[in-house]
Amino acid sequence: MVMEVKKNPNINKGAAVLSVIFILLFFLLIGRFFYIQVTKKIEGEYLEELAEDKWTKTQIIDANRGTIYDRTGQPLAQDIPAYTVYAVLDENYPNHVKDPNDTAEKLAKVLGGSKEKFKQILEQDRFQVEFGSSGRKITHSQKEAIEKLKLPGIGFIREKKRFYPDQVFASHILGFTNTNTEKEIEEGVMGLEQSLNKHLSEQNGSVTFQSDRKGIILPDEEAAITEPKNGKDVYLTLDEKIQLFLETALKKADEQYKPERMIGIVADPTTGQILGMSSYPSFDPNQRNITDYTNYGVSWAFEPGSTMKVFTLAAAIEAGVYNGNEQFQSGSYNKIPNTKPIQDHNYGRGWGTITFNEGIQNSSNVAISILVNEKLGVDRYYEYIEKFGLREKTGIDLPGEQNSTILDKWPRDKVTTGFGQGSIITPIQQVQAFTAVANGGKMMQPYVIDKIVDPVTGDAVKESKPTVKGEPISKETAQEVRDILRTVVTDGTGTLFEIEGYDVAGKTGTAQIAENGKYLTGKGNYVYSFLGLAPKDKPELIVYVAVDRPHLEPYEVDSTVTSQIFTYVMKNSLQYLNIKPNEKNKTSNTAQKSLGIELKNYQGKSVQSAKKELISQGFKVEIIGDGKEIINQIPFSGTKILDGERIILTSNGKMTMPDLTNWSIADVMKAASALDVKVSLIGSGYATKQSIAPGQFVKKEDYLVVELETPNPNDLEPHVSIQTDEPVVKD
Repeated sequence: MVMEVKKNPNINKGAAVLSVIFILLFFLLIGRFFYIQVTKKIEGEYLEELAEDKWTKTQIIDANRGTIYDRTGQPLAQDIPAYTVYAVLDENYPNHVKDPNDTAEKLAKVLGGSKEKFKQILEQDRFQVEFGSSGRKITHSQKEAIEKLKLPGIGFIREKKRFYPDQVFASHILGFTNTNTEKEIEEGVMGLEQSLNKHLSEQNGSVTFQSDRKGIILPDEEAAITEPKNGKDVYLTLDEKIQLFLETALKKADEQYKPERMIGIVADPTTGQILGMSSYPSFDPNQRNITDYTNYGVSWAFEPGSTMKVFTLAAAIEAGVYNGNEQFQSGSYNKIPNTKPIQDHNYGRGWGTITFNEGIQNSSNVAISILVNEKLGVDRYYEYIEKFGLREKTGIDLPGEQNSTILDKWPRDKVTTGFGQGSIITPIQQVQAFTAVANGGKMMQPYVIDKIVDPVTGDAVKESKPTVKGEPISKETAQEVRDILRTVVTDGTGTLFEIEGYDVAGKTGTAQIAENGKYLTGKGNYVYSFLGLAPKDKPELIVYVAVDRPHLEPYEVDSTVTSQIFTYVMKNSLQYLNIKPNEKNKTSNTAQKSLGIELKNYQGKSVQSAKKELISQGFKVEIIGDGKEIINQIPFSGTKILDGERIILTSNGKMTMPDLTNWSIADVMKAASALDVKVSLIGSGYATKQSIAPGQFVKKEDYLVVELETPNPNDLEPHVSIQTDEPVVKD
């Protein structure tokens, strides 16, 4: 018997409700589908654009900043590969930093800096970190060193960096760059990197393509490529070898004499090309390890001192008012109304009645004053200053050039400008003016940029040519000036600048330094300079050197530092350029004696034999102590000394004080050093009184007071041939 099952009416109603809901949802989804298909939008976003963004990839194609080369094609500034170090810290990531302490210690050894700093970075609660400037743009060798450590979690991002392979080489000229993070390129912030930025700057390219989720380009897709544009290449007139000679000489002088600053310039006088230029203190553009980036060669205007006499001499010869054999009374010049007399640099002693040629050789301020004030007249002299370009910038293609300040208000200033006091001039202005003397009267504009080249086509987009800025003097005048300047080196203030086999012509300079309204005094408190050329009859090079306040020993001649720099740079540069020495003009014994000989070591020898030998060579000898054997000497052995210089020999006996009357400051300091006593100087000039009487026994660290004054020339001992260019403090 079959029983009948009754249906629950509520179930039928529920099924009907569900069916209606499903039908509504179905139509809702269909409606949404058709809406999206028609409008191609979802939540206000276009689906095609979202898909495009999701599958489209864009990669930057790096362009290179232009390379800066020297004249021979050696790179001085270029882009090289670099790397940024990063570390993955998330422990959920397979390759992460496992030992922060060990990793920090090893990274610090390669990258520099403290272990604690690296450890602090590695202990942050982040997925990934970088290490700031310490880990940014490291070299390939640093990258390899880190890779050898096999540190878990450490990786690298490939980049590029601006690199200066020769480090301090011409750094004030080249300058440096900083990274523009928005454009992802380097931008110049100093030197040629800045002034030529529009030429050197690059434009990165890009490639855009569609890919799958793994980044693989989709079939039949064409990549959209924007080609990168490399910067233009720049070729300079600098010669890497000559610049290296200059850098080497300045570095050695800096280490030995610790001056406030130095400048050296090497130029080709026939073209105006700058072959070398350096300022000290220098810096490494890769490190940027100083705060003063001033290029003193173009930005430092100062009283030039007696190098200015070159142009005064040239003006007098060109104007037809110079007679080198005419005589005048040296020492003091008092023909400027209402002002104190102008004195020669040896405290107004002068050299008696001498010729004007001898006045130039001895760097006589009186000779120049007569030429400016009486022979030429100040107005005509200032016309020649204009002709030599000394009142305007040279226009050299380097940033930061300063102009001169030529004083022309007072009669005395106009006269003192003739021997380099009062008015201020830059080194590059002097070099430009000197090209007229070296180049047959034609004055050449100095320049550093030879050409700018498109690296793709090889075409020069800019090219420099030698430019004649004027002809202030004739070819005949230029030759006569060089002939006279040659005698300055053989017989005058420039004997230390002689180079065997080459006819050097030039002029020494000692510039006073104004500070707080007064001129500094005392040994070493000057800017010592030399402006020279070689060979005399066919000049190949001009070399200018200036050294500001070197720390000289009491017995060292003022020109010691500048002569060491000049002779090293000029000799090596001439030899590098295959300028053969003139066998006929190799230094004779007489010239070598004038140049200076290297003092032998007399320690251990008898007093009498050493004294006899030195006197026979023309030196003054002072024996301190009553012993028979020499135990010390000043100057020390190996020092270059000049004819007539005073030499202090200390014996092994009891020390007695010598008679210092009429001794120079340098000689007084020599004696104080030999006796090992403390010394105090009162006044300036030559010694007249001393607190410890001559012949009195002296103990170590006794206190010696010496009074000095500028005496009457007749009261002084005969003049000797130790030449300095030290000026008298100006009123």
